[in-house]
Amino acid sequence: MGHNQLTTVMIALFLLLSTPMLRVDAEEGTKTMKPHQQSMSSLEAYEIPDRFSRFVYNSGLKFNYPDAVRGIYVTGNTAGGERFDQMIKLVKETELNSMVIDVKEDHGYVTFSFDGDSPYSDVGTNYISDPEKMLKRLEKEGIYPIARIVVFKDSELANKRPDLSFTKNGKVWTNGKGEAFVNPFQKEVWDYNIELAKQVAEMGFQEIQFDYVRFPEGFEKRDKELDYSLGDYSDLEMNGVKKRVKAVTDFVSHAREELSNYDVDVSVDIFGYSATIEEAPGIGQNFAKIAENVDVISSMIYPSHWTSFFGIDNPDEEPYQLVNEYAKVENEVLGSLEEPPLSRPWIQDFEAPWLYSGEPKQYGKDEVEAQIKALNENGIQEFLIWNSGSSYTENVDYTPLDE
Repeated sequence: MGHNQLTTVMIALFLLLSTPMLRVDAEEGTKTMKPHQQSMSSLEAYEIPDRFSRFVYNSGLKFNYPDAVRGIYVTGNTAGGERFDQMIKLVKETELNSMVIDVKEDHGYVTFSFDGDSPYSDVGTNYISDPEKMLKRLEKEGIYPIARIVVFKDSELANKRPDLSFTKNGKVWTNGKGEAFVNPFQKEVWDYNIELAKQVAEMGFQEIQFDYVRFPEGFEKRDKELDYSLGDYSDLEMNGVKKRVKAVTDFVSHAREELSNYDVDVSVDIFGYSATIEEAPGIGQNFAKIAENVDVISSMIYPSHWTSFFGIDNPDEEPYQLVNEYAKVENEVLGSLEEPPLSRPWIQDFEAPWLYSGEPKQYGKDEVEAQIKALNENGIQEFLIWNSGSSYTENVDYTPLDE
């Protein structure tokens, strides 16, 4: 190759690498910049970029991000059954606009089936018989779909692979509810969940929400009595708390990187109290560190799940006050980050009879609206509503500050 030819090739390569990443729309053939992903806009003279811009997978479905996500939790059974029509009706007739749908639920089952070659074939169900059809319907209705994947609470994987779990006296350890967890130190567990996330991203889900991104509750009290592998973390010169925090944070960071070629946001559910302390010693959650590695952070701030806190004796009976005080703390923590994620807390639409000897505090229209009002007054516009059976209060105003 002559000198002139070589120069021409080098110039062409430089121009190629200097071009911002574009995504080709599968249906219309138009090119649009992906809004949530940084692209390479310019290069310093003679500087060679670390890597080429990457292809971004496009499912072919079109969903617009809402003005602010206002969503409900939908179980796999509900999403695949007759009650799904009721859920759509609720969203369409109110200010709601989104659904968080179980993809991998609390026991470890996946809510739709896979063929025999899939690593999820033995945990797949027929709760949702046709997930692609379901997503196309949500596209038609203009409802924003979020996939919930429960990560480290997984009795199915733990019993199938005790080496990936925590054992005691040769048996898989379970908590007081009979639930087993898999080990966040094991990167094979990471891959098992991230590969599932990629598959549902290809289907058209717009966000992957990872739940139970933590060690079992109270793990610091059981650490010495359980048998488990530290994996790549065994030789790190740090104590058990720091290792757990690092493993959980590393998983979140790795998952986001692995999903960066898919047109999805990544979110994590996290205990609300994690925002009030430096780090939760047993479960390995550091609010700020997790927040730095996600697009959306969803604190579970159900008033019923707090003991006497923020000077409130019975938080379950004071939903506005609890959420108002929590929001101030979270805003301060997120405000200290260079690039804070979007805040989208989980709020309560259920009763907590375990807290009362008599009739529990009833949660209805006033209580749900009070939580939303407290968030909105603190500048937090997005929220998700939790009811484990996907049964929601009627006639709620989901934008209570709007005139």
